[in-house]
Amino acid sequence: MAVPKKRTSISKKRIRKNFWKNKGYWAAFKAFSLGKSLSTRNFKSFFYATKK
Repeated sequence: MAVPKKRTSISKKRIRKNFWKNKGYWAAFKAFSLGKSLSTRNFKSFFYATKK
């Protein structure tokens, strides 16, 4: 027989949500940083082919 689960506390829910949002923030930050370094040609460890 199915038993209803206990409700997750608001604080635990908020912690999980913030952790999830934080992962997205850092992914966007790294992508922006990489794009910025490529546009200013100020990169050392990223290589890509250029047309000559």
